[in-house]
Amino acid sequence: MKRRDIYNTPLNTRYASKEMSYLFSDEMKFKTWRKLWVALAECEKQLGLNITDEQINELKANAENINYEVAEEREKEVRHDVMSHVYAYGVQCPKAKGIIHLGATSCYVGDNTDLIVMREALFIIKKKMVNVINSLTEFALKYKELPTLGFTHLQPAQLTTVGKRACLWIQDLYMDMENIDFVIDHMRFRGVKGTTGTQASFMELFNGNEDKVKALDKMVAEKMRFKSEFMITGQTYTRKVDSIILNTLSEIAQSAYKFSNDLRILQNMKEMEEPFEKNQIGSSAMAYKRNPMRSERISALSRYVIVDSLNPAITASTQWFERTLDDSANKRISVAEAFLALDGVLNLYMNVSSNMVVYPKVIEAHVKRELPFMATENIIMEAVKKGGDRQDLHERIRQHSMQAAKVVKEEGKENDLISRIINDEFFNMTEEEILSLIDPKKFIGRAPGQVVDFIQTQIKPLLEENNELLGQKVEINV
Repeated sequence: MKRRDIYNTPLNTRYASKEMSYLFSDEMKFKTWRKLWVALAECEKQLGLNITDEQINELKANAENINYEVAEEREKEVRHDVMSHVYAYGVQCPKAKGIIHLGATSCYVGDNTDLIVMREALFIIKKKMVNVINSLTEFALKYKELPTLGFTHLQPAQLTTVGKRACLWIQDLYMDMENIDFVIDHMRFRGVKGTTGTQASFMELFNGNEDKVKALDKMVAEKMRFKSEFMITGQTYTRKVDSIILNTLSEIAQSAYKFSNDLRILQNMKEMEEPFEKNQIGSSAMAYKRNPMRSERISALSRYVIVDSLNPAITASTQWFERTLDDSANKRISVAEAFLALDGVLNLYMNVSSNMVVYPKVIEAHVKRELPFMATENIIMEAVKKGGDRQDLHERIRQHSMQAAKVVKEEGKENDLISRIINDEFFNMTEEEILSLIDPKKFIGRAPGQVVDFIQTQIKPLLEENNELLGQKVEINV
C-alpha cells in the first residue's frame, strides 16, 4: 500500500515509467554495487592477488539477495552507507568478507554506479525519442501537401504545409539525437582510482606494479561494458559529466516544449488537437471544453528539466580540488529527477504525436481568410503582363486592401478583397484568371519537396539504424 501520510514524488506516481523509476531505485543501486565488488575481486584475482574462486563464487551467490535490514541497522551505527553495505555483504559471505571492496574507496561503487545508471537511462530516453520521431515522420508525410498559414511573430505569414511544420519538430529532435548519441558514445567509466584518484592503494596492493594497476582499471571497465575509462580523476569523476548529460536532457526538453506550445496554439485555433479520450473531462465548470492537457503537461515537465539542468552546472563549478561533498545531496535529487521528468515528457510526446487530430476544413477557412492579402503581389505581376502600370496597380491594391481589412476588423465580416479586385475593371483580368492565382498550393513553395527530401535524406536512415528501438508502447497515467 502507498503511504498517504508522507510526500510521494509525482514523478513516480504520475509521470515516469516503471523502467525509468527502477533505474534510480535503491534496488538498482545496491545490486550494481555488488556487481562492481564482484568485478573488482575477479580482476584482482586474475592479476595475481590472493583471492580464491570459492570467495568469488560466494560473492556471486549473494549478489542479488541483499540483506537490507542488516545494512540499515549497521548504517545507524557507522553513518556510512557504503561501509554498511560492505558489512552486510560480508555477513552473507563470511569467506569473502576480507576481500570485499579491496583497495577501493566509496566512489568506486558510488560514482561507477551513477555512470552505469545514467547510461541505461540515456538508452531509455533515446528509444522513446526514436519512436516520437517515427510518429512525427508518418504525420509529416501524410500532411506534406496540406497548405496552412505560416506564422512569424504569431502573425499570419506566407503559407507552409502541415507536414512541413511537423518537420520543424522532427529536426529539433534529430539534432537532439545527434547529441545524445555523442554523449552515450563518449561516456567513460570512473574506474578503479582510489581515494584521490592517484591509485595509491592499488599500487600498494600490487607492490608498485604500475602495469597491473593500469590493467585493473581497464579490466573492470570492460566487465561493466564501458569502452573506456577516465585517465584522470579526483576522488570522483569530473562533475562536468553530470552537467553535460543534463544539458542534453534540457535540449530534448526544449524541443518537446516547443512542440507542445505549437500544438496548444493550434488547438486554440481549432486546426489541430491532441487526443481526447471518450470519457475525458476538459473542465470541472465548462463541460464543452477540450483542453490540451497533455501538451500543457509536456510544457510543465519540460520547464522543470530545463531549470533543473542548472544544478549540475553549479556543482561542477564549485568542486574544490579533488572533491567536496556538497555535490552528493544535490546530485541524488537533480540527476534522478531530470531523467524521471524527461521520461514523463517523452511518454506524453509519444502518446500525443501518434494520435494528433487535424481539421483540414478549419485550416482551409483560415487560409482563405488571409490568402487574398498574400496573393496581391501575384495579381499585380499578372496585371502588369497585360499592360498595366505596376505603381498604379500597387496603389489600387493598397486601397482595396485597406477597405477589406476594415470590413474584417471592424465589421467582423469575411475578407472580400478578391471580390473587390474581380469587380475592378482597372486590373483587366477575368474572375477565372484571378481565382487561378490564389490556389493555396501555389503559395507553399517547395514545402512538400522539402518534407520528402528531409525525411529521405536524414530521418529515414536514422530510423533504419535504430529500427530495433521502434514499437515502444507507453501508458499515460493521468
